[in-house]
Amino acid sequence: MLDIFVIGGGINGASVARDAVGRGYSVALAEMNDLASGTSSAATKLIHGGLRYLEHYEFRLVHEALAEREVLWSAAPHVIWPLRFVLPHHKGLRPAAVLRAGLALYDHMGGRRLLPATKTLDLTRDEAGKPLKPGYRLAFEYSDCWVNDARFVVLNARDAADRGASIHVRTKVVSARREDGGWTIELDGEGGKQVLRARMLINAAGPWVDEVINGVLGHKEAHHVRLVQGSHIVVNKLYDHDRCYFFQNSDGRIFFAIPYEDDFTLIGTTDRDYHGDPRDVKITAEETDYLLAAANEYFAKQVTHADIVWTYSGVRPLFDDGASAAQEATRDYVLKLEGDAQTGAVINVFGGKLTTSRRLAESVLEKIEAVLGGKGPAWTKNSTLPGGDFGVKSFEAELRRLGMDYPAMGAGLLRRLLRLYGTRARVILGGAKSQADLGTHFGADLYGAEVDYLLAQEWARSAEDILWRRTKLGLRVTPEDVVRLEDYLAG
Repeated sequence: MLDIFVIGGGINGASVARDAVGRGYSVALAEMNDLASGTSSAATKLIHGGLRYLEHYEFRLVHEALAEREVLWSAAPHVIWPLRFVLPHHKGLRPAAVLRAGLALYDHMGGRRLLPATKTLDLTRDEAGKPLKPGYRLAFEYSDCWVNDARFVVLNARDAADRGASIHVRTKVVSARREDGGWTIELDGEGGKQVLRARMLINAAGPWVDEVINGVLGHKEAHHVRLVQGSHIVVNKLYDHDRCYFFQNSDGRIFFAIPYEDDFTLIGTTDRDYHGDPRDVKITAEETDYLLAAANEYFAKQVTHADIVWTYSGVRPLFDDGASAAQEATRDYVLKLEGDAQTGAVINVFGGKLTTSRRLAESVLEKIEAVLGGKGPAWTKNSTLPGGDFGVKSFEAELRRLGMDYPAMGAGLLRRLLRLYGTRARVILGGAKSQADLGTHFGADLYGAEVDYLLAQEWARSAEDILWRRTKLGLRVTPEDVVRLEDYLAG
């Protein structure tokens, strides 16, 4: 019998599985689709405190999130790195004094050691003012971090598996029933139908957490989750510098413009209640127009529908706290424990975000230990994720070493592989002397050696998994490239 069975392969489920197996519990995880195929790959891709949450007095959440920025950066310096955010003062919106005070609090409540502090910018002199319309003179520049969200999830799952957890993708939990002081769990997936036994169940199904409670667990009328849709557009590059923009909108919301995949700019997000099936979520025409209009309020170069190269949309499974507006609903996580060691216990996980996923897992483990008894101590704070075993400021030095070992490889390919896989890029490159030695070429700089690694080590199954979650090469390949990759996978 397993100690713990986790439902859901997003960031919460993967983080819980990793922490639990690292403490000595036996763990299995099931994800009905691909890892990070739901909310966890539809984020704005930030490790941040949530500056705007201060307005809603979410001080505990902001403090915890701010403290996690440098912890996660140290754990995964290949997929997480610092960014500077430019917040222009918009006359008629939040006063400059309010922005300055909020950022002073932001700087000092999270234990910042490595990230640089906030400073004031004169946009008439600073490069950050050049892409903006005339009239924006004052701005504040502060620090947060970027994360490759889907890869962050996969790395947590990979580390869990390396430590002994069993990870099942494309595997649906059909039912879970209490029997003999534990759970009997019926699965239907890649391995066909199977039955597992576990002492404790973790429901980390994200937008489907209520569906699991109602369907899999057999409860009725459970309603704990408020689904809030967030959509993003990716457009051709709007500016040349490497900083991001944090913009205020006239309706009180905020949005970001972020350098993305070298040649693009990511704009988002929206905040609107969603009442449909989370499987069907996609950006609406209204959201697209909203983001274009918001960007055009600030940028001198006007953005049109023709500039959009990709869109993505997801739903945040927020705990329904009765807030009147979607943007006011709490972003904090809520954990609900039901049952005990004699009857079979379940923890239902509501909310959460990429930034606080490690701390959420620690909180879940506190509840697990209260039911099952403790095993090993908390350990993830000073750990690294697969490939992240180099210093937070050593990426360029690591890249130089990789280039010396593989001098005939393209510099762009080596940088991309190091950004995605860290030191495990060497596993992919192996004994190759040139790009021709990496196997079949699938367009852009994707080769068979990388595809084979993703199939064997990272649970990739489809072209979509590879092109849009494990990498973002979907932005660069042709339809013919996709067909060639699909044929390879089928063969």
